[in-house]
Amino acid sequence: MSNNKSNTRKAILYRTIVVFSGMLVFAGFVMYSLFTIQFVEGSKWRALADSLSTRVFAIEAVRGNIFDSKGNLLATSMPIYDVRIDAQSPAFTDEELFLNKIDSLALGLSVIFNDKPASFYKELLVRTKKAGNRYFLFKRKISYNQLQAMRKLPLFNKGKYKGGLMVNERTRREKPFGLLAERTIGFKQEEGNVRVGLEGYFDKHLSGKSGKRVMQRIAGGTYIPIDDELMIDAQQGRDIVTTIDINLQDVAEQALHTNLLENDADYGTAILMEVATGEIKAIANLTRKSEGEYHETYNYAVGESVEPGSTFKLVSAMALLQDAYMSPTDRVDTEGGQIRFCNLTMKDSHLGSGVMTLQEAFEHSSNVAFAKLMQKYYLKNPLKLYAHYQALGITEKLDFQLSGVGSPVVKGPKSKTWSCTSLPYMAIGYELQLTPLQMLTVFNTIANNGVFVKPLLVKRIEQDGKVIQEFPHTVLNAAVCSPEVAKQLQGMMEGVVLHGTASSLKSNFYSYAGKTGTAVIANRGSGYLAGGGKSYRASFCGYFPAENPKYSCMILISRPRKDNYYAAKVALPVFKEIADKVYASALNLHRELKFTHKTFSKDLPYISLAEKNDVKLVLDRIKLSSHYHNDSIHQDQTEWVNGFAQDNSVAMQPQLLKDSYMPDLRGMGLRDAMYLLEKNGLKVEIKGFGKVRTQSVSPGTKLSKKQLIQLNLG
Repeated sequence: MSNNKSNTRKAILYRTIVVFSGMLVFAGFVMYSLFTIQFVEGSKWRALADSLSTRVFAIEAVRGNIFDSKGNLLATSMPIYDVRIDAQSPAFTDEELFLNKIDSLALGLSVIFNDKPASFYKELLVRTKKAGNRYFLFKRKISYNQLQAMRKLPLFNKGKYKGGLMVNERTRREKPFGLLAERTIGFKQEEGNVRVGLEGYFDKHLSGKSGKRVMQRIAGGTYIPIDDELMIDAQQGRDIVTTIDINLQDVAEQALHTNLLENDADYGTAILMEVATGEIKAIANLTRKSEGEYHETYNYAVGESVEPGSTFKLVSAMALLQDAYMSPTDRVDTEGGQIRFCNLTMKDSHLGSGVMTLQEAFEHSSNVAFAKLMQKYYLKNPLKLYAHYQALGITEKLDFQLSGVGSPVVKGPKSKTWSCTSLPYMAIGYELQLTPLQMLTVFNTIANNGVFVKPLLVKRIEQDGKVIQEFPHTVLNAAVCSPEVAKQLQGMMEGVVLHGTASSLKSNFYSYAGKTGTAVIANRGSGYLAGGGKSYRASFCGYFPAENPKYSCMILISRPRKDNYYAAKVALPVFKEIADKVYASALNLHRELKFTHKTFSKDLPYISLAEKNDVKLVLDRIKLSSHYHNDSIHQDQTEWVNGFAQDNSVAMQPQLLKDSYMPDLRGMGLRDAMYLLEKNGLKVEIKGFGKVRTQSVSPGTKLSKKQLIQLNLG
């Protein structure tokens, strides 16, 4: 019995030992496996874990384009590419293939990028292969053409998966016309959430809608795209069509830049607007960075409110005429060009003036005349004058299609800063502030016969060529003043150019009208400095042609450092240069040209301008006598002649044609006419068939590059 019990205990103990030993062995195996996985094979399994993780990334949408009014690109998004190499692709793991092609590949890369020798690229690729990097960043921001060339190189030409070439497409914002209208076009910066110009104001339309892509994380924490099927395409941004004419923008910027250099001024702005519609055709802003260097860093035309000076006398004149206090022929005593208001002495720029008409006071910009008249008629009822300011829209910030629009400062009798000097000094453009664009709207309103139209910079928004939203021309006030008063004011502004402060730059080809303004700039802390410490702001605002206004234009030049600071010497030349070039290129502004037709001989042909060797050949073939007129003067200096009957022979008269001057094309064949015009860089518009009957520009007129010439054939 005791033996049986003893045997039973031994059996149980034995089994316990076996089970316990098995558990110890199993635990040891587990510990060994954990140690191996954690420390021996840890990097391997961590890489595998990383490779199994995925994440959704946003795909940047292609930003919409910005166009000028004629379809020219002002801003667009160009594709750029970041290129990576998968060194574990078949092209790189095949040792024989890699060794056979590496030299050719390295040489091709050196040729494409032209930055490093082939030996550099070979060494780089060999190192990448040895490291086994699956997502090595090879190049950033390469062009489409460079990418296409890379795809044709050995190894990379094996395809997306076998060749190891991995491409990530991004976009870069480009402005095809460089610095033209740079600040108006603007930019968007994610850092700091900076939005400027059209790019900023219309960002929600231009940005589009981002897409999504699933990407997988590989060893080292780098994400690579998994499959194009697991991708939601981004929606491209909408396009913006502006009112800007890039050719007129170029004209405005060049004229402004030249003038700023000549006068070494702090900054300047030029705005060109279509009178009837309010469309902004050009808007230029240049700031002095150092002597001789100007950049477009701020939109003064829209953002900066300044004292307008004497250009504001147009508003004062409008109030006087509209309220029937004065007519252009009524007289005012300027008291010798000097008067006092509240212990402040106001002077005209040229003392000695006596009694003059309102027209003459406007033409010669008499401060005393306008201050005295406004004080006389509105002292007891300044709100009546303020109502005119409100009708012109200058008491409120302009509703315009850009951010950062400047606020005007136009005082009323209830303003805290209203004083006994406010009425007379506001009459001549002081103690108030307007943006240059607001001042332009005032002149544009008068040119438009009293109709105040809203300035317009963007005409429509499009998506894939389809119009999404249009911005129509808007009349803000149909009758700021009566048409009769508008005509009187137009006549007064024409007088400024014909007889007054702007008479030095009259045009022989077209008429224009406007008003000069030379304002003393108030300096912080010291006000309006006396004597040599003064600084000035010169401006000219007007429109052209005077008899049928098509364009209005505002020029402002701040702090010219040279001797001349008067508007007629500083701002007016910019206006005149812009107007000259616009007029030269716009056929609809030209007066109809009337040419007299030349007579033809009954017996001998009259020959219009033609190549002399061709003329001689034809005359010889048909056996007609010919000679060079006036003993062949200029014969060797020109290829061109015309011919007429003289002594039973065709007299060939050599014609000296000057570059940049319009030749007489009447009677010429189209081929010769086109040759003469296009070699001078002119654009030609043709109507009809046959020879040239009429031409839009008179012979002898000085031409400008890219000017449009219209030829009527018959």
